[in-house]
Amino acid sequence: MKLEKILKNVSYTLIKGSLDKEINDIKYDSRKVTSKDIYVALVGYNTDGHEYIKDAIKKGATVIVISKFLEIDSDITVIKVDDTRIALSYMASNYFGNPDTELVKIGVTGTTGKTTTTHMIKDILNNAGYPCGLIGSIGIKYKDKVIHTDNTTPESYEVHKAFREMVDAGIKYVAMETSSQAFKLNRLAGITFEIGVLTNLTTDHIGPGEHESQEEYIMCKNKLFLNSKKIISNNDSKYLEMVFKNVEVPIKTYAIKNDAQLKVDEIKFLNDSEFLGTEFKTSGLVNDIFRISMPGEFNVYNALCAIMVARELGVYLDKIKDALLNVSVRGRMEIALVAPKFKVLIDYAHTEDGMRGLVKTLRDYKPKRLVSVFGGGGNRPKERRYNLGEIIGGASDLCIITEDNPRFEDIELINKDIKVGLDRVGAKYIMIPDRKDAIKYACLNALDGDLILLVGKGHEEYQDIKGEKIYFNELEVLDEVRKEMGL
Repeated sequence: MKLEKILKNVSYTLIKGSLDKEINDIKYDSRKVTSKDIYVALVGYNTDGHEYIKDAIKKGATVIVISKFLEIDSDITVIKVDDTRIALSYMASNYFGNPDTELVKIGVTGTTGKTTTTHMIKDILNNAGYPCGLIGSIGIKYKDKVIHTDNTTPESYEVHKAFREMVDAGIKYVAMETSSQAFKLNRLAGITFEIGVLTNLTTDHIGPGEHESQEEYIMCKNKLFLNSKKIISNNDSKYLEMVFKNVEVPIKTYAIKNDAQLKVDEIKFLNDSEFLGTEFKTSGLVNDIFRISMPGEFNVYNALCAIMVARELGVYLDKIKDALLNVSVRGRMEIALVAPKFKVLIDYAHTEDGMRGLVKTLRDYKPKRLVSVFGGGGNRPKERRYNLGEIIGGASDLCIITEDNPRFEDIELINKDIKVGLDRVGAKYIMIPDRKDAIKYACLNALDGDLILLVGKGHEEYQDIKGEKIYFNELEVLDEVRKEMGL
């Protein structure tokens, strides 16, 4: 493609060279540059792509896009922009033929619930014959294809590449997790969403490498709604006035506690030998009874949101109900093992509100014992670990403290911080540093009626230790448990 076409709608200054160039591809990682590529120098938290311009040129880049004034001696084209991340998003859209304009895009943001809600939306739409793809923390999914992603919302190049592949595969809709980090880093610049969704908003993701303040966090969420044609919102959420600041499009609401256009009148928690789920009755826009094969009030919120989105897109009610009954999300309140004595659930909860809601939910199902297996992430604030111990320890009959992505910290020091919170609430706990051993201990020593909760890893298939991602899959550990116990 011609460079001039790739730069359409990009505000730039030509520092040197010519726009009359044939371009092979766009790269923002200098290590992946090949002949006739554009290299876009992105500025991140830990690295600055401007430092790798010479490497990109050596590998064959013929165009460099920068946001800082630099002396570049090579005989190449240099483009100056105010923000290379914004430029990359527009350039990627142009390069892939603007596939975002061919899809109905549903952007879902919130502190918790994004992954489950997008999966519910995807399953409902596909069940109703509305071909839908998904982009989120579990990866890029459409039809039978699954592509791993490193971020909840990938870099703009990967987003537009996925859009193009989806369109080419016959996909018409996409449900997409849109994180606050993605808006902070302008990964979604230039994209307009047909529906913008707020699952909830609480105090979280504040700290080094995340957001400087709650205000910044909320304003990053606000960007989704400033770029949406319609909005669906949880009316029980906090900070609604701030997150919808300057928004001028219609907002439709759902709620359990407050008034809303779709309201829950009654919730029943269902638990038998093979099923853990929820039934709820709604009024307002939809007067009916729904059942979901996922436990908890927070999954009722997620389902309400999915119902609202599907209704907005014209999906028949019977298709919505059928899909919700059968929905399952990897690592999100996933019933991973049902044994005669006990059940095991896997959940990705790693924020304070997510964990608080998780353990509260499971207490509602009245297990004989709630046994929680969890650890704390390395290179994270100590206060978060204290609260982790306090929240889970206060609701569990037994805590098994283990590892969970210790990164560059010593696991003993991490668990020492968790113990501070556990001791505050007088929790009963043991420490088993190896996560596989901890899971096996919980299962092999389970009492009749135990509900065992594996917290934190969810869909992840690795442990992040000393800069290395070591393969680890909780489902495989549970398969070993089945064999050992003869289940």
